[in-house]
Amino acid sequence: MGTVTKLLVRWNDGDRGALDELTTLTYDELRKIARAHLRLERPDHILQPTALVHAVYEQLVPMREMSWQCRTQFYGMVTRMMKNILVDHARRRLAEKRSGKRSFITLDKADRFLPRQNVDLLELNHALELLAATYPEHCMVVELRFFGGMTIEETAEVVGLSHATVERHWNFARAWLRKEMTK
Repeated sequence: MGTVTKLLVRWNDGDRGALDELTTLTYDELRKIARAHLRLERPDHILQPTALVHAVYEQLVPMREMSWQCRTQFYGMVTRMMKNILVDHARRRLAEKRSGKRSFITLDKADRFLPRQNVDLLELNHALELLAATYPEHCMVVELRFFGGMTIEETAEVVGLSHATVERHWNFARAWLRKEMTK
């Protein structure tokens, strides 16, 4: 059992100090994931990596009673939380403007798995929800690689799959999303 998993189990058992240790241990990695998320956002985005990480920790604190199993579950949950925070932010921004303008993300720095350079974040989120409904492992790979900025090797370690399987999931998901988002 790894250190992150041990801390999750201790936290799950009611040890508040475990959350503090978990925060210290994972903070730099979560900032890296947050930076990867925000690199895809518009340059003038109001959220910064530190703020995004803190927003995630605020959501994690009440989740103590969740049955945490391993670091894979933790990093998968954190990546989804960051994506959801950014999607919610885009929805609020759209509602405030009421002009019909949408938030677009630039895919310059990500593997280009979509047919156009600028992609509507809400549209991408909808496509990922559809992917997750049928292919949840594939969706997790996309979230970790695309939003989390992880390499194939890092993703394989987090999800507990082989390098080859993660690569197959990644290739399939890119093709699936490309097709879904050109409809």
